[in-house]
Amino acid sequence: MNFDLTDDQEMMRDMFARFLDEHSSMARVRAAAPTGFDPALWQGLAELGALSIRVPEEAGGLGLGLFDATILMEEAGRTLASGPLAEALVAARLLAQLGGEATADLLGRVLAGDAVASFAFEDVADTPVQWIGGGLVAEAVLARSGEDIILVTVPAEARKAEDNLASTPIAEIDLSAHPRTVLASGAEALATFAAGIEEWKLLIAAGLAGIGREALKLAAAYACERKQFDQYIGQFQAISHPLADILCEIDGGKFLVWKAIRDLADGAPEAGGAISIAAWWNANSAAKAVAQSLHTFGGYGLTTEYDIFLYNLRAKAWPLIGGDPQRWLDEAGRRLYADEAAALPDAGPMPVDFDLGEAAQTIKDEIDAFFAANVTPEMRATFHYSWEGYNPELNRKLAAQNLLYLGLPKDVGGRGLSAYEKTAAMDAFEEQGYNNPAANVTQMVSLIIHRFGTDELKQAVLPEIMRGEVICSLGYSEPGSGSDVFAAQCRATQEGDGSWRIDGTKMFTSGANLSTYVLMLCRTNPDVAKHKGLTMFIVPLKADGVTVQPVHTFQDERTNITFYDGVRIPDSWRLGEIDGGVRTMSASLELEHGGGFAKYQRKMLQAGEALCRELIHRGRPLIEDGGAQARLARTAANLWASELITYRAQWVMSEKKPNHAYGPMAKMFSSEKFLTDARDLLDLTAPASLSKRKGPAEEINMFYRHAQGSTIYGGTSEVHRSMIAEKGLGLPRTRA
Repeated sequence: MNFDLTDDQEMMRDMFARFLDEHSSMARVRAAAPTGFDPALWQGLAELGALSIRVPEEAGGLGLGLFDATILMEEAGRTLASGPLAEALVAARLLAQLGGEATADLLGRVLAGDAVASFAFEDVADTPVQWIGGGLVAEAVLARSGEDIILVTVPAEARKAEDNLASTPIAEIDLSAHPRTVLASGAEALATFAAGIEEWKLLIAAGLAGIGREALKLAAAYACERKQFDQYIGQFQAISHPLADILCEIDGGKFLVWKAIRDLADGAPEAGGAISIAAWWNANSAAKAVAQSLHTFGGYGLTTEYDIFLYNLRAKAWPLIGGDPQRWLDEAGRRLYADEAAALPDAGPMPVDFDLGEAAQTIKDEIDAFFAANVTPEMRATFHYSWEGYNPELNRKLAAQNLLYLGLPKDVGGRGLSAYEKTAAMDAFEEQGYNNPAANVTQMVSLIIHRFGTDELKQAVLPEIMRGEVICSLGYSEPGSGSDVFAAQCRATQEGDGSWRIDGTKMFTSGANLSTYVLMLCRTNPDVAKHKGLTMFIVPLKADGVTVQPVHTFQDERTNITFYDGVRIPDSWRLGEIDGGVRTMSASLELEHGGGFAKYQRKMLQAGEALCRELIHRGRPLIEDGGAQARLARTAANLWASELITYRAQWVMSEKKPNHAYGPMAKMFSSEKFLTDARDLLDLTAPASLSKRKGPAEEINMFYRHAQGSTIYGGTSEVHRSMIAEKGLGLPRTRA
């Protein structure tokens, strides 16, 4: 897996960034606003080779890949470059591909920045009058006319600015009223031209990602300097949390562009749908980003004194020249679910890679083989996505094959898988229908015992855990503290003989009815700061004074409330220093790899697709309905973005890269999308989704119920939004 640019690409990005910072300053953007075109900037970009990026070397260009062009476009979006850059890049490539000697002179002038060329989206034979991106300054427009690709020469007097409010150089042109030259004809020429339009979608999407990111940066900076009620407004969650949400969407959009290019390079069957989704997503997320950023400025955002309004206008102007972005989602639905063909551009080299690697595939194959050899139909019937799916026999068999504690380091007795291998393994278990929260919690408890436990505790507990004979629960939450584990009030009082007495109540002790031990966080010193007066213990759940009472949820799960009344344990069952519970608890972070809910999103999408194929709507399978296709495509988009954000989190941790709350982003974003998509698929497939009919209908209903808790456990979305705002956007701390 790789999220890094090559050294050459880093140098290229830095070169364009420095140039655009100087020559596309906000003062220059404002000066160019009446026409949306800065001739000096354009000339400078040409001199740097920007306009030549996608032109083959034999035609005088740089012959670089599509990914290189998106790097340029992201910087252009960040700085609001004044000119039809995406249109010009596509037009230059088309001139080289279709024009030959007839357009060599024009191509040379385009690459030198002395002329601008653009293209039309609609067939001139059907729609002669069209809005053209860059039409205000383009002397030539490529277009389709029936079976021909033509070049229309547009005189200066036909290019007028009075109708332009977009801050980009668009113009409405009657393409039938000007001289034309046929460049090429036939299916191959038409496919080349159509591929150029697909390339434009990705270039615009990358530019929009740059616009959205910079708008959020401006909003965050303002929120760190503006005060209300003697506090920086960035401390208010009403300001910081929406920005955190949109940061995830902007990053997801950037990665969706990367995925589309990766799919093109790999020849993936979903590549056409991925292009449409990337275009739709970034148009939508950039619009959200600039609107919320402007809102952060309050009334000042409406004035022309602040630059944020420029981003607001440009975020709409760039994509809308291609029409309503919602059509791209509809298009994605047809491409993914109705086998609509698309002419695809050549991606060229693509250094970014989302492959988990050979080792990950090996562990997946091993798990598949284990289930084929060891799991009976009767055993499968006991599987459940909650703790109630715990099967003691299967647990022991997994332990015997060293497939139980996959993330646990080898020195503790686990498999010691990398983040990538663990992701593949968890996906493999999910594909088998087996979800084992008991193992995930137990391996965390094992790690803490290994790191902080006494020799007596290790000898008493670890061997039976490693053999898969017992499991453990977590005793963190309490009735009055919720996600604030440091507010724990369950008391541990040391007796005269050094032993401990534990009194109190723990809430949501999932699996306590099945577990042998619970990892307890107890208050040992009430006279210091709350996070300093905590100590960690292992408590046997069969000890005198322990009561386990069931708490049932509407998710078809059982959790528990556990009561501890004078429970006695020896000091040797204490973990770490007295009042050092926070440090002890931090050891569990070794097992965190930025996991999210993508594996559930994937299974839910598969269930939605299957049910849409089963259900009949107006005499035809529901999946043939355009609205259903678009909604499934949106679910796919959310799944892909969740996967990519999660992969980024795993990659930065594995490669020791700077980490700006990428793990919380993965968890928060994927859980929120899991919830909204579960609700939408429940609606889409109603009323069948209300039934317990075995198969996808029951699964959709189950996922809807399950998704409700995903934004709560493991830290609520609100907690993670605060972390994202602070570490991802540099906003001030919102929590006491």
